[in-house]
Amino acid sequence: MKSLEIVLAGFGGQGVLSAGRLVAAAGLLEGHEVSWLPSYGPEMRGGTANCHVIVADEPIGSPVLNECDCLVALNGPSLEKFEGMVRPGGWIVLDRTLVPEDPTRADVGVIAIEASQTASAMGNMTFAGVILLGAVSETTGGFRRDSFERALSEILPKSKHGLIPEEMKAFDLGRSAAPK
Repeated sequence: MKSLEIVLAGFGGQGVLSAGRLVAAAGLLEGHEVSWLPSYGPEMRGGTANCHVIVADEPIGSPVLNECDCLVALNGPSLEKFEGMVRPGGWIVLDRTLVPEDPTRADVGVIAIEASQTASAMGNMTFAGVILLGAVSETTGGFRRDSFERALSEILPKSKHGLIPEEMKAFDLGRSAAPK
């Protein structure tokens, strides 16, 4: 892997920034260079939130992305705003529950997963982002399952460690939804 550049975007409160932190932590645990750049509106919950994550084998010159390999869109406005950043041949991974429209581009791969619906059935809406990250991991190879699980242990407070088995079930659901 030379590098993986990801934009994760959605509404505040969907766990977008936490999802980005987990990807960066997983990359760091694998010995890669990483960058995590969060951005959110003043409203936080319900406002816009996105982050740029870079996982690379070489030093990272800037955390700001003008293009990316993968967009993870948890709502329609995020797809509309960021789909133009995805390089031709890249991936758009979207939550079909909250993004009913398809991307307008034909030069990227699209993975549409009913992530919020599945997360709701699992009893925890924050699992939606984890489901989508499973698809990102499987499709891009940018971070491994075992590294993601270790990142959960490092990032989540001890009081939430009981959720890790369910988080990994969600991650695996995303992996199984990704094209082979």
